[in-house]
Amino acid sequence: MAKSTILRFERILVVTVQDDPSFSDAADLVVEVGEAVTANAARGVLIDVSTLSLVDSYMGRMLGSLIGMTKLMGAEAVIAGIRPEVAIAMVELGVDLPDVATALTVDIAMAALRQRIDPRA
Repeated sequence: MAKSTILRFERILVVTVQDDPSFSDAADLVVEVGEAVTANAARGVLIDVSTLSLVDSYMGRMLGSLIGMTKLMGAEAVIAGIRPEVAIAMVELGVDLPDVATALTVDIAMAALRQRIDPRA
């Protein structure tokens, strides 16, 4: 399995979650994103889940933890690219991601993050 990636664009981090990460890979990603937010003084985190074909309860909790941690660190967060089958599975599993901004594509998510970070832009 390919590792997830974290890229920086200005003060926004783009996190690409790879399909079917192991438990340890998912847990490591949460820590790595937290460290990257701090190291880059990130104001936004875009979480791209477009490669995920399945979401189980663990992955749902991991996404919730990632969003919660990001917000606690003072950065805005948006999830992009949720496939219909993933959305259905998350609803059926009862995965609750309250107040989570979502977008269909990375481009739309990036524009939304930029607007949330600096409404004058």
